[in-house]
Amino acid sequence: MVGTFVIEESTMLNKEIKMNKCWLRCVKCSRQSEFQLEGRCAQCGGTLLVDYDLEKVRSTFTRNSLSQRKLSSLWRYHELLPVRHLDSAVSLGEGGTPLIRLQGLGSTPDKKQIWIKREEQNPTGSFKARGFSVSVSLLAERGITKVAVPSNGNAASALAAYAARAGIEAHVFLPSDCPPLIVEECKLYGAHATLVDGMIHDAGKVIEDRKTEQGWFNVGTLRETGRVEGKKTMGIELAEQLGWRLPDIIVYPTGGGSGIIGMWKAFHELIALGMVEGELPRFISVQEEGCQPLVDAMADAAGASKAIKCEIDHSVSPTGLRVPLPPNLDLVVSILKESRGTAISVSKDEIKSAQLTLGKQGISSSPEGAATLAGWLKLQHTTDVDSAATVVLFNTSHAMKYYPVGVSN
Repeated sequence: MVGTFVIEESTMLNKEIKMNKCWLRCVKCSRQSEFQLEGRCAQCGGTLLVDYDLEKVRSTFTRNSLSQRKLSSLWRYHELLPVRHLDSAVSLGEGGTPLIRLQGLGSTPDKKQIWIKREEQNPTGSFKARGFSVSVSLLAERGITKVAVPSNGNAASALAAYAARAGIEAHVFLPSDCPPLIVEECKLYGAHATLVDGMIHDAGKVIEDRKTEQGWFNVGTLRETGRVEGKKTMGIELAEQLGWRLPDIIVYPTGGGSGIIGMWKAFHELIALGMVEGELPRFISVQEEGCQPLVDAMADAAGASKAIKCEIDHSVSPTGLRVPLPPNLDLVVSILKESRGTAISVSKDEIKSAQLTLGKQGISSSPEGAATLAGWLKLQHTTDVDSAATVVLFNTSHAMKYYPVGVSN
């Protein structure tokens, strides 16, 4: 049965694995606090991230120990995940996604290695499975029985699946123009799906207004720490697949930005553990024209707080890129700047063209995933990149989840 292998093989690793000592740290005021299901600092409102006792982690988390683990899911990295007991992991086999090299991109031959991380092969067809495997595990350990999430689509279906696996009641709130196949997917997993007029932040407001009355735990982006920790495993896995070398550039489709936060965190932890060496990757964030708060913030000398007040083009495609008010835009901007990276926007036509290009290489790419190729093709001749650079694009979801119902050739 799906998921069973995780428990069986994890037991082989260590029947008594318990949570390493971990705690929460505010990225804004640096205040430390006991680990709990909380994403915001009670003192200053800053984002809380998980810190670990890396000395303890180092005793079992090594290149050699990982090479001997049969477990292929993200739970192979359990020492750097905040669950109390590995046997309580709620898993559908997430992680372990392929990293394959793209061929024949661009008109100028060079030695660049362009790779694509195929996150569409996760359960529910998207990278959101990683975050919700960890998040729902934490919720289940603490006996939480009702959860809600605002989503553009993929987070909703992932929560629905993992909540179903854990026996938790799920409520998902989606913009009314969410791709219908994703809405039906949520219902298939038994979730209560509600369509909301507006965008993802409007869906979030509905949850906040009603959560006390309804008894929901809000698992929206950065509302708790599990989703970032699950997304973090993309970075650990990428380093392992590249022989414990970090890529030079990561091109990532950015909506709320938790994937960038998670991978940046992962790379710092790996360096502290002595698992990798060398420079950190440069992040290139890609957004769709018309909803580009990160692009605007990077270009605005006044900073991110001013940029998020801009008007949003309501013709922007209903995908995971359509997040006009990211929960911590300043943090994502700071990571891009620290990594010597940038943010770029691409058009619908450029995204569509990139989808066709990837399709001809046998890859089913979502609009978000195709946007990374569109962004790279747009940037590669205008940015200072070594001719032998290793570049990784992230395809975060499967194309068919966005297929219009009733359309045929």
